[in-house]
Order: sequence, then structure tokens, then C-alpha cells
Amino acid sequence: MNSYTKLLGCAFAMVTLAGPSFAQRGPKAYPYKVGSTIGMVADIVSQVAADKATVTNIIGEGVDPHLYKPTRNDILSLMRSDIIFYSGLMLEGKMADALIKVATRGKPVFAVTELLDEKFLLEPKEFAGHFDPHVWMDVRGWMKGVDVVAKTLSEWDPKNAATYKANAASYNAKLKVLDEYVAKAISTIPKRCRVLVTAHDAFNYFGRAYELDVVGIQGISTASQAGLQDLNRIVDLLVKRDIKAVFVESSVSEKNVRALVEGAKSKGHYVFIGGKLFSDAMGRPGTYEGTYLGMLDHNATTVARALGGKAPVKGMNGKLTHVK
Repeated sequence: MNSYTKLLGCAFAMVTLAGPSFAQRGPKAYPYKVGSTIGMVADIVSQVAADKATVTNIIGEGVDPHLYKPTRNDILSLMRSDIIFYSGLMLEGKMADALIKVATRGKPVFAVTELLDEKFLLEPKEFAGHFDPHVWMDVRGWMKGVDVVAKTLSEWDPKNAATYKANAASYNAKLKVLDEYVAKAISTIPKRCRVLVTAHDAFNYFGRAYELDVVGIQGISTASQAGLQDLNRIVDLLVKRDIKAVFVESSVSEKNVRALVEGAKSKGHYVFIGGKLFSDAMGRPGTYEGTYLGMLDHNATTVARALGGKAPVKGMNGKLTHVK
């Protein structure tokens, strides 16, 4: 367990011991207010709680959670929430103080990644001592988050436990279909072409789950910086493995990826931008890509088509709008 998780855990434990029991703090009225840090978490809560809650998401479309610093209004929004869910594993690094602050004032605060076995989690060498937080890139892993939300809401609001359990089961069934689609789409890419080059290392769980080699220009956190040596190393890889496509991300600057394209071109190797992937944030609210299902459908479909595989242009559900 990393120091960030331990710190939050200790703060929440102190609140639990000092205040009334968790179950007794249930909603005073419906719909109750749920605060969340990122869209992928908000989407889980919306699916599980349904009309029992209104969900407010802090870090929205195209925003990098690694670097996001909460505003005064964000903290007020969390304080006005009845219960709060965050992703965890240091993803919301600069929000740690805000989460601890609201927890120590009696708000129930939970990480949706808390049920994950450490054997499942990745710990890259350059991120020694900390786990890779991008768990949602493996659909099977993110399904554990659905279970956390259902279990937590059931304990907090026991009279609606059966509803939360049923909603979670229904949503996980949809995620199972999504997982099967992603695996099938990626499997159509010729094996020699299964190399996913992106702006930062957000896709390692995706690569492990669906059998892709993943290369990120920056590290796990976008707070790290890519140097000329990193760019040259990846350019050499593009040329050596005859990789034809690289990908930009919706929440990270395109500068480094475009530098790769130019670097490869200088060596006589032509690479195109295969599309824009959703890494640390989903698409625009109110769109299909603005849901977790749509986000992963978009990513899998975009990657498969750009790297020589076969996937329907409008994706699993025929709802995608921006795939080449």
C-alpha cells in the first residue's frame, strides 16, 4: 500500500472511530448528494445509485487528474455531498488534502479501487513504491469498483441494498460484454503491429489485459517530463518495428506525440496519428463517449482500426461518432 493510500486510510479510520457508525449516517432525504473526483467513478455511482442520488463530478472532460488542483468551489461541493467516492492509488495526487479535509469533518469518503488485490495491481519500475492507478483500462479490474460502490451504498443506505445490488449486477453484465468486445477487437490486430504508443503510461492495464505492447512517452503521472533521450528511443522503436500509428490523448498535450511523428519522418519512416484516446478523462458529458462504456468502446475501436485490425467504425453499440 502506498503512502498516499495509507494517509487517507488513517484519516478515514479516525473519523469512523470518532463519529457515529457508518450505517447511521445514511441519507436524510432522496435523492442524496454524491461527490466524485473523476468521470469514470461518477459513472459507476450513477449506474449503481440510479435515481436514489445526484452525482457531482469534480474533474471533467479533457482535464488531467494527476495535475488537477481543487478550487474553493470544488471543496465546497465535496463538503455539501452526503458521501464521496474517488479513484485512489494516487491518481488524484493534488486532491489528497481536500479529501482528507472532508473526511476529517465527518464525510464518508471511499476509494473505488479498495477491493483490488495487490497481485492485480501493476507497479512499474519508474514508479517504485506506488501502484499504477489507471485500473479502469482493464474492464475486469474496473468491475471491482462497481462492487465497491454497491457494497458501500448498501451499508450506508441498507433499506435500498437490494436495489444497489441489482443495479450493480446489471451494469457488470454490460461491462462483461464490453470486455469481450475489447478483447475481440484488439485480437484482430496482426501480432507484429500490436504496439500502442501514447502520450503517457496510462494504458499498461489495457496492454496486459488485451495483449498489446504499450509505450508511453511520459511516465505513469503526467507530472513527469519526457526528455530528448526518451523521444529518440521511441522514434528508434517506431522505425525498427515499422509502427505506422501513434495516438494522442484527450487530457494530455499532443506536443510530444507530434514530435515522434516528425522524428520518425526525419529517418524516412512515416507515422500517422491513429486517433485521440480517452485516458484519464472520458468524453463530453451527455455523449456516448462521455460514459465509461463509450470511452472504452472508443479506445478499443480506434486502436484496432488504426493498427490494422478490424472493428466496426461505430463500435460495439453503433454509437461512436469520432473514429476514423
